Amino acid sequence: MPSTRRLPTLASLLLTLVGAPVLAQDVDPATLYEVTTEGTSTQVKAGGQGTFVLAIKSKPGAHVSDEAPLKLELTGKQLTPSQKTLTREQSVAKKADGQQFVDPRFEVPFTAASVGKGTLDATLTFFICTEKICARQKKTFSLPVEVQ
Repeated sequence: MPSTRRLPTLASLLLTLVGAPVLAQDVDPATLYEVTTEGTSTQVKAGGQGTFVLAIKSKPGAHVSDEAPLKLELTGKQLTPSQKTLTREQSVAKKADGQQFVDPRFEVPFTAASVGKGTLDATLTFFICTEKICARQKKTFSLPVEVQ
């Protein structure tokens, strides 16, 4: 017969082991990647051209699904993107030999209409995956651009 002093220890160990798989599955998908717009033009001349840059950087153990839909939608105020809707196929990042997954990167030219403050608005929809989950993500961005 087990000692009564051991029962609380065994019970807490059992609860820990039973609860561990649940905690592993409760990963917040938003912690598995970063989205950056680093490299986007923040100042352009009126009538000139700039570049909108967006990159998804997955963290170790995660990847952007290359089977699920990925869509980037762009609009502008006083700015006109050369493309309004992009998919994975327009990503400038390509798989290297032996690479299983690639983090998408987009570079989209835009033109500036007139002097003032312009804005580029982007909506990104994609799926981030690990061995256990694949979760739809939707991110929105609004980037100011000074038109001189």
